[in-house]
Amino acid sequence: MVIKESDGGKSKEKIEKLKLQAESFCQRLGKYRMPFAWAPISLTSFFNVSTLDREVTDVESMIGRSSVGERRTLSQSRRLSERALSLEENGVGSNFKATPMTINSFFKQEGDRLSDEDLFKFLADYKRSSSLQRRVKSIPGLLRLEISPAPEIINCCLTPEMLPVKPFPENRTRPHKEILEFPIREVYVPHTVYRNLLYVYPQRLNFANKLASARNITIKIQFMSGEDASNAMPIIFGKSNGPEFLQEVYTAVTYHNKSPDFYEEVKIKLPAKLTVHHHLLFTFYHISCQQKQGASVESLLGYSWLPILLNERLQTGSYCLPVALEKLPPNYSMHSAEKVPLQNPPIKWAEGHKGVFNIEVQAVSSVHTQDNHLERFFTLCHSLESQVTFPIRVLDQKISETSLEHELKLSLICLNSSRLEPLVLFLHLVLDKLFQLSVQPMVIAGQTANFSQFAFESVVAIANSLHNSKDLAKDQHGRNCLLASYVHYVFRLPEPPRDSPKSGAPAGLPDPRYHTFGRTSAAAVSSKLLQARVMSSSNPDLAGPHCAADEEVKNIMSSKIADRNCNRMSYYCSGNNDVPSSTTAPRPASKKHFHEELALQMVVSTGMVRETVFKYAWFFFELLVKSMAQYVHNMDKRDNFRRTRFSDRFKDDITTIVNVVTSETAALLVKPQKENEQAEKMNISLAFFLYDLLSLMDRGFVFNLIKHYCNQLSAKLNNLPMLISMRLEFLRILCSHEHYLNLNLFFMNADTAPASPCLSISSQNSSSCSSFQDQKIASMFDLTPEYRQQHFLTGLLFTELAAALDAEGEGISKVQRKAVSAVHSLLSSHDLDPRCVKPEVKVKIAALYLPLVGIILDALPQLYDFTAADARSGKNRANGSDEEQEGASAINQNVALAIAGNNFNLKTSGTMLSSLPYKQYNMLNADTTRNLMICFLWIMKNADQTLIRKWIADLPSMQLNRILDLLFICVSCFEYKGKQSSDKVSTQVLQKSRDVKARLEEALLRGEGARGEMMKRCRAPGNDRFPGLNENLRWRKEQTHWRQANEKQDKTKAELDQEALISGNLATEANLIILDMQENIIQASSALDCKDSLLGGVLRVLVNSLSCDQSTTYLTHCFATLRALIAKFGDLLFEEEVEQCADLCQRVLHHCSSSMDVTRTQACATLYLLMRFSFGATSNFARVKMQVTMSLASLVGKAPDFNEEYLRRSLRTILAYAEEDTAMQATLFPTQVEELLCNLNSILYDTVKMREFQEDPEMLMDLMYRIAKSYQTSPDLRLTWLQNMAEKHMKKKCYTEAAMCLVHAAALVAEYLSMLEDHSYLPVGSVSFQNISSNVLEESAVSDDTLSPDEDGVCSGRYFTESGLVGLLEHAAELFSTGGLYETVNEVYKLVIPILEAHRDFRKLTSTHDKLQKAFDSIISKGHKRMFGTYFRVGFYGSKFGDLDEQEFVYKEPAITKLPEISHRLEGFYGQCFGAEFVEVIKDSAPVDKTKLDPNKAYIQITFVEPYFDEYEMKDRVTYFEKNFNLRRFMYTTPFTLEGRPRGELHEQYRRNTVVTTMHAFPYIKTRIGVIQKEEFVLTPIEVAIEDMKKKTLQLAVAINQEPPDAKMLQMVLQGSVGATVNQGPLEVAQVFLAEIPADPKLYRHHNKLRLCFKEFIMRCGEAVEKNKRLITADQREYQQELKKNYNKLKENLRPMIERKIPELYKPIFRIESSKRDSFHRSSFRKCETQLSQGS
Repeated sequence: MVIKESDGGKSKEKIEKLKLQAESFCQRLGKYRMPFAWAPISLTSFFNVSTLDREVTDVESMIGRSSVGERRTLSQSRRLSERALSLEENGVGSNFKATPMTINSFFKQEGDRLSDEDLFKFLADYKRSSSLQRRVKSIPGLLRLEISPAPEIINCCLTPEMLPVKPFPENRTRPHKEILEFPIREVYVPHTVYRNLLYVYPQRLNFANKLASARNITIKIQFMSGEDASNAMPIIFGKSNGPEFLQEVYTAVTYHNKSPDFYEEVKIKLPAKLTVHHHLLFTFYHISCQQKQGASVESLLGYSWLPILLNERLQTGSYCLPVALEKLPPNYSMHSAEKVPLQNPPIKWAEGHKGVFNIEVQAVSSVHTQDNHLERFFTLCHSLESQVTFPIRVLDQKISETSLEHELKLSLICLNSSRLEPLVLFLHLVLDKLFQLSVQPMVIAGQTANFSQFAFESVVAIANSLHNSKDLAKDQHGRNCLLASYVHYVFRLPEPPRDSPKSGAPAGLPDPRYHTFGRTSAAAVSSKLLQARVMSSSNPDLAGPHCAADEEVKNIMSSKIADRNCNRMSYYCSGNNDVPSSTTAPRPASKKHFHEELALQMVVSTGMVRETVFKYAWFFFELLVKSMAQYVHNMDKRDNFRRTRFSDRFKDDITTIVNVVTSETAALLVKPQKENEQAEKMNISLAFFLYDLLSLMDRGFVFNLIKHYCNQLSAKLNNLPMLISMRLEFLRILCSHEHYLNLNLFFMNADTAPASPCLSISSQNSSSCSSFQDQKIASMFDLTPEYRQQHFLTGLLFTELAAALDAEGEGISKVQRKAVSAVHSLLSSHDLDPRCVKPEVKVKIAALYLPLVGIILDALPQLYDFTAADARSGKNRANGSDEEQEGASAINQNVALAIAGNNFNLKTSGTMLSSLPYKQYNMLNADTTRNLMICFLWIMKNADQTLIRKWIADLPSMQLNRILDLLFICVSCFEYKGKQSSDKVSTQVLQKSRDVKARLEEALLRGEGARGEMMKRCRAPGNDRFPGLNENLRWRKEQTHWRQANEKQDKTKAELDQEALISGNLATEANLIILDMQENIIQASSALDCKDSLLGGVLRVLVNSLSCDQSTTYLTHCFATLRALIAKFGDLLFEEEVEQCADLCQRVLHHCSSSMDVTRTQACATLYLLMRFSFGATSNFARVKMQVTMSLASLVGKAPDFNEEYLRRSLRTILAYAEEDTAMQATLFPTQVEELLCNLNSILYDTVKMREFQEDPEMLMDLMYRIAKSYQTSPDLRLTWLQNMAEKHMKKKCYTEAAMCLVHAAALVAEYLSMLEDHSYLPVGSVSFQNISSNVLEESAVSDDTLSPDEDGVCSGRYFTESGLVGLLEHAAELFSTGGLYETVNEVYKLVIPILEAHRDFRKLTSTHDKLQKAFDSIISKGHKRMFGTYFRVGFYGSKFGDLDEQEFVYKEPAITKLPEISHRLEGFYGQCFGAEFVEVIKDSAPVDKTKLDPNKAYIQITFVEPYFDEYEMKDRVTYFEKNFNLRRFMYTTPFTLEGRPRGELHEQYRRNTVVTTMHAFPYIKTRIGVIQKEEFVLTPIEVAIEDMKKKTLQLAVAINQEPPDAKMLQMVLQGSVGATVNQGPLEVAQVFLAEIPADPKLYRHHNKLRLCFKEFIMRCGEAVEKNKRLITADQREYQQELKKNYNKLKENLRPMIERKIPELYKPIFRIESSKRDSFHRSSFRKCETQLSQGS
């Protein structure tokens, strides 16, 4: 009913009346409620449900994973917030924003449909359809809600207990309420806050048989502490609009329902101390709606109750209680309602004492365990700790004092059988109690009982079951998170027992209920909570003056205790016994120390217990360490000498433990089932244990343990990679110690030594700390025994590194990677260490790492060769033919040989290279090499430079060459790759130590500012919210890089820019360090006599650095160094280093075209200086001129980023230099420079033309071909252009053409070599290359008078040598092999092998013959499956084409290119050039009549052509390859009729065969060749028929003889031959041409030939039908019969025509027929075409 106010007077009266009624109802019945309406809200509008489902399951498996420092906002791991937080972290919360919602339709609640089942049905209907709206009454209304994700920190928040959480502002804003969740699955997180809640759910009441008055029923629920009405406790949580706590609550009334359902939840805050008097009281009332005179609103119906404790245990679960109809008797609460003893007078029950009231009770409590085993254990422990009267009651059992010990041992054994959830919830307390029992001697009934072993075994069992549970989270190292967080946050030394209170003070007796919650002290819970609030976050007992204390122990202690308030565990810190005051007497000797007891138990354990202890050694080691640290701290032993801190017995135990763990690890590794993972975990645990001992015990003692470990492992393991890997992992952890440098005595001279980290060592070593000067400098770079003694850990690490690099075997590369990254991480950590910022400290650190330089130099042959990997055009390595060396990732063999030497003693410079042993090295991968290089550069940068110079000066030249080789690799390694590539870095590289690498690279860049900030942020992901956590949470130490494995995330643009910036700075820094090293080498070598060879090495490195992408900063310095070199050693450079000079010219010229002004200026000056000195020094200017010209030609052909405008400017600058150089004016130099620049400009002109055709590959190649041809008289330049063409072909994957370019280049070289040297093993000019290609003859040298080699710098390039020739040919052979022309590979190697034999190069011969074998294998295995090119004739017509007008070409396209493909390509390309509407493709192959074409259009005619051979040629071209190689003639056919139509009836169908001849043979150095000749011949209709029949017969013959037989193919050909419905098939041909003898005698021969063709054809058909019969399966029988029938029919029809002979030809025919038939078998029908045409 809706009444509007505007309706006038009547409705106003109604409204007033209604208001008054409502007021009176509210006054009378206001405290009762009734279910009214409900509305569903779909959560799908907030969440993406599909992800929600998935992620919730992920989260289930994550619960509890937070134990090691994930965020905790409200309460450390309260059950409810745990999953909510995890959900949010998993991104479910991240995919929705704050969403307002308006609900405007509510469903009326029906009184009899209140149960959960009814509601579920409603919801299912609601989801399915709108039928619910029709069935259930809808009520209009409006409700506005907002759902939003919870912020990181919630201000003004209340816990489920209604306690305020900090920050809680004073001003009363609306608070947020946290709701306790009842998870679907169990949540395994220990209790860390006091929680004691009871939830009561009344479910159903059945008063159906009760009096009529019980219809509007409500239940009053109270929590009573006694039976009096005043004992109702105000501990029931109220609604948000009422008081916080209530004494009673009423359920909602369902109108006129005798058996109502209830949906209330009553939440009760349980008192900490419960007694037998506490119970829940339920009072049932009927509520009268109508007001009766004198009657009250409530009429009492009955009572029921539920005692809270049963056998001193909390009662929870579902109950069906009887209802008493009258007042309850006294002491009723002592019994349960179901089992009340008979009373007098008897109680009157509803339904005769049957259960009529269903109720469920749940508890969420950190006080009540709700598990029998735990309850029993805690009760027994309590009876030991405080005075109780025996016998005590445990559950249903009474235990006397005598049986207490036995029962306690039993309960210890059964402890592990308790359910997992309660065990986890009370885990901290259980472990505390067990540790208490293990050290506390108990007196039971006058006897001392020792529970140590039982307690220890129980701890082991619990650790085992927690690790084995699938429900519990483990961290990434397989450690159970609960135990990890227990050790880290909770564990404290068990407190020594207090004296028991005197018997006269019963008030002091604690209650057993507390003991499930509190620790061993019996303070009340409330006082504990009070303490927790009062205490500060840091431990108050630590404030004493500990100035001289051992810093490390202090750090460990303070950080373990600091910052507790952030996770609400403060009450564990109540420091009753943390640090005894100075007056406390020392402990009596009889008292046990926990660390000693734990070590003892670990040593004496046996069997399964022992196995488990070592399996989960990490836990026991962590316990040991923490207990030791607390012991040292508590006993104030920090001032003591470390040697006296711990007893000798304890040290023996530790030694035993380490030995046992080591041997266990070794035993696991040699087991056949390979339990490697377990062994690795034990190894890591042991390493971290010793790592901690270094902070607590005498260092000498710990070093001995490390030594024993290494020796023991070596003795037991014979698998080298495994051994090195284990020891490396172990050392890597030890080396990450914060005092690693001091432990290694990195300060060499005693006067600067800081106070020794421990007296025991400094006393031993102070004598051996000799000073810098006394040491022989060379030995400082070697790993000497003295070094290993003095720097113990580093020595061990370097020994492992050297062993790993030298080792061979399966899996060694992984080990090498590990070894290198261990050293790399160490250097990173030093560089980022604020203690090591000062340069003088860095110098000393670098000195500590000098032996690494020796190790890296030894490993030189194993380094990844970045140069080969880049294979950048024109980037050349060591010498001779290096550009073509194989082994892309290895250093080329010549260098490797020079290096191989004697692997460790490098002083043998006198040995001849050829006599060096050849060793197969295990190559390192790119990442490992890069890390090694970074280490090398870091040392070189930070070491004392005078020391480095002295070292270099003493080195033999062979060693210096090694260093130069190393620098060469360094240059390529740190080349700047730009943003794109940093974007595309492979995921492996990203995943491998990405941030460690970034750190060290950052270090090299002296990272300050924003960059440094960013790197520091990367360092400790996730730990910034816990300031005290990073120092000791060792499994997250910055130095370990376990974390990187799964951290690849998508990077933002800012991060990519940042990475590119860092990469660029690193490249500059690395190259500058390399440049400094080269300067040092040059300075040192000036004094040596071997400077020529060193100079070449230095130049090589410089040229390599110029060929990489470099910053302007570096280039400026590099060019300065170069100019100094040219000025100082010009003569040597131009005489000895000819090839290097050529490379140098090309690089400098490249930089002359740079867009950066600075770089151009530097490059111009350098190039001018190079010319000037070459002119002045030896008048060797001609050679430099040649080199510059060739460099430009090469640059023009290859460099895509080349800019001719900038280069022109540079050339003008050089010209200006020459004109203004007064010193040179008197010489010919300026004119020569001018002449050179003219040449260069003409080359640039060609480039511009090339730019125009950049998009048209064919035109581009034609132009390059023309340029190369124009240099016919300048072999060097022609060679350069041929190589440019080869490069272009390779980019387009035309490998055959690229190979041909190189063959032409090789022929050119051979021509000039034969002029210079007369060696029989060399090819005699280009003639020797004829077998490879007939085109090569065009390389024949121009007559000798035109050109004389070796003058004016002609033919002085690197390729005009024997090794250059071999290099070109080998490269060509590789390309032929890639292109599939294996036969040609053989021809190429025929020229190479004599040269190799003459040089006795057996290694090369081995690989050559190996490649030959592979080539021949490929020929055999691939057979007819090989694919060669497809050819098309392309004609261009129209003035738009310019030079191409009326030109015809044959194009070679990749195999299986179809006509539409090339047609589409050319049409598309020329359409872009001229506009699509002006380009037309002529569809037929008929001759083009130009007069009929539109002059404004461009026409292209494309025809498929096939290679054509004369009959005599076919004799030589036997194989498939021969029929596809060296092709000059091609044929295409055009059908026509005399009337002008292309096709007609059989008797009028003519055919024109056109044969075109190209200028050169395919394959050539380009992919299209012009047509120079055309022949045509026409076939008459009968000749066409003969050709067709021959073709058909041939197809049949091929199908019949195919091996293995192909049934489908055979059937296809047969169907086309004998199928009944073949149109214009064989029968029709015969009827047209053979039905009658021709009238014209000239056609007799053709008639006869066709008749014989048919005879052969029908015979082949018969064979085919028979063959098919043998091949078919059963289901094809009918098909076979059909074929046979058709065949017989065809045979019958043809017989009369085949048997009719022409009498005039009878005699001669017989002879001809036999020879013809023979020829038929041998030849394809192409041979016959010629005969036919002759015949006609």
